[in-house]
Amino acid sequence: MPQLHCYVPDAIAQQLQRHAAQLGQSVSAYLAELVKRDVNAGWPEGFEAALFGPQVERSPLTVESAGLAQERIALQ
Repeated sequence: MPQLHCYVPDAIAQQLQRHAAQLGQSVSAYLAELVKRDVNAGWPEGFEAALFGPQVERSPLTVESAGLAQERIALQ
């Protein structure tokens, strides 16, 4: 399993240690869960409705053909 290293301010490190301890986890396990949750989250709940309105159906977007290019007069 790869190891990742990051640097955070002392105050953040102390908060991480407290949160991990409250959950009975090591800081490493706690951070791994945070990363997994964030990376796998996808779009936030309600994102599509906020962007497109509540009537949005969950179907893939499609793009219709623009048709053939118009003939243009050649420049001289």
